[in-house]
Amino acid sequence: MFILDNKSVTSTLGTFTIKDIEAVTGIKGPTLRMWEQRYGIINPKRSETNIRYYDDSDLKQLLNISVLNNHGFKISEIAKMSEEEIAENVIRLSSFSSEHSNQIKALISAMLGFNEAEFHKLLSAAIMQHGLEYTLLKIVFPFLNEVGILWQVGSIQPSHEHFVTNLVKQKLFVAIDGMIGRSAAGSKRFLLFLPENEKHSLGLLFANYLIRSRGHEVVYLGQEVPLKDLKFAFSEHQPDFILTLMTSSQPDLNKQDFVDFLSRNWPSSQILLTGSQFLMCDLELRKNITLIKNLDAFISLLDNIREAPLRAGLRI
Repeated sequence: MFILDNKSVTSTLGTFTIKDIEAVTGIKGPTLRMWEQRYGIINPKRSETNIRYYDDSDLKQLLNISVLNNHGFKISEIAKMSEEEIAENVIRLSSFSSEHSNQIKALISAMLGFNEAEFHKLLSAAIMQHGLEYTLLKIVFPFLNEVGILWQVGSIQPSHEHFVTNLVKQKLFVAIDGMIGRSAAGSKRFLLFLPENEKHSLGLLFANYLIRSRGHEVVYLGQEVPLKDLKFAFSEHQPDFILTLMTSSQPDLNKQDFVDFLSRNWPSSQILLTGSQFLMCDLELRKNITLIKNLDAFISLLDNIREAPLRAGLRI
């Protein structure tokens, strides 16, 4: 998972269209319909106007099925499993392989008990030992991936994820506050924002930290920014780079039109896009658009900005 994406499905509650399910699970609509008809794995609900939809329980089950299917289980085999057997297999596949598995387990234990003091103690100790960037990359984000699995199998509630995410954000806020006004000579200016209806801000906040730690300037607008406000913010001053990400399913938004709008209005800025909703689209990349596929690519981009100008229209 690209961490700038930070799509935390544990925050997702409500009803979902088949397009939403496709975006979150990666299961194509026609495939899902075939599975429903042939194997009866999910029975979608119907609205009063006979439109099919899925609920939170369906989403969890389909996420689990997707995990097993992606690991070589045939759908005919999965269809014969009980929900408990599916959950057990998912947990087995997601067993800790990290060199920091003990620390991750300890964080999970603190989360389950809503033990803020213990979570803070564990996180602070890791940061003191390894530094913030390493801790987030090697401990916190693998931990959050495990949190997503625990939610899928019904072991935790969304409140658990909100609890730990906000504690991690606190660490980032403190670190970022200490770097304000410390840009290096020859630094670039970045504008960071999340579009309307996009609420998952941890990934963008981490990007804020990564950029500042390398001596660049950041204007951080946060989540759910209307494009008209974005345009006003830089009516006089052009940033060198604009970074945005999109993970929430927005079937009513034309992603190509959105990207073209950014390209047209900021022709002298390099537009950096990431997140599942951009990565899954077959976007036509304009001359000043770069699509970032993973975290390593983003860090490499930051580390090489001063060495060579970024070639536009890239997928990196």
